[in-house]
Amino acid sequence: MSEKEVLKLWKSGLSKHKVAQMYYRRYNQYIKLIRLEVVNRHAGKYITYMEALNRVEKIILEYIKIENSR
Repeated sequence: MSEKEVLKLWKSGLSKHKVAQMYYRRYNQYIKLIRLEVVNRHAGKYITYMEALNRVEKIILEYIKIENSR
């Protein structure tokens, strides 16, 4: 999930916790798909909900800082 998608979901009215949950599920699903190949069976690392929340909060905070500086 890109930064634009995270901001779009957040602006549409979802809470940061809901967006983080969606980010968490999508990211881990993507890693699961990568690991299905034998060559990449040890590639990537699953993230926890708290790590996902941390990433989403950083994206939202950066956006707010940029908007307030204008």
